[in-house]
Amino acid sequence: MADSSTQSILVQAPLAEVAAVICDFPRYPEWADAVKLAEVVEEYEDGYAALVRFVLDAGPLADDYQLEYAYSDDASRVEWHLAAPSKMQKVLNGSYDLVEDGGGNTTVTYTLEVELTVGMLGMFKRKAEKMIMDTALKELKRRVESLAKA
Repeated sequence: MADSSTQSILVQAPLAEVAAVICDFPRYPEWADAVKLAEVVEEYEDGYAALVRFVLDAGPLADDYQLEYAYSDDASRVEWHLAAPSKMQKVLNGSYDLVEDGGGNTTVTYTLEVELTVGMLGMFKRKAEKMIMDTALKELKRRVESLAKA
C-alpha cells in the first residue's frame, strides 16, 4: 500500500511565478538535479501539459515514466498520477498546493504518495520520501527565487 507524505516551503515570489516554474516541464532538467528529461507528450486545449514523460536518474533510483496532470483554474493546485506502472514505481500520486500570502510570497505544499515495485523497509522508505520532498521543494524555491531576482 502507498503511503502519503506532505511538506511545505515558503517561496519569496507570487503564486503565478511559482506556478509558471512548476508547469514548465521541459526546463526541469535545468534545475531539478535528478531529472534528465521532461517531455510533454500531450497537452490540453489551453496549452497545459496533460501527459509528461520523465527520465529520472538519482543514482540507484533510475526510472522512465509518464505522469498525467490536472490543474485548478488559477494553477494554485497542480496534481498528478502515474499513467502506468514503471520499472521502479507502482503508484505515484502527488500535488502542489500554492497559497499566496498577500505580501508577494507563496507557500508551496507538496504531497506525495509512492509505492515502489521493489520492497523497502518502512523507515527507509519514509527517509527516502523525506529526502525526495526536501530536495524537490528546495530546488523549486531556488529556481523560482533566482528567476524573480533576474
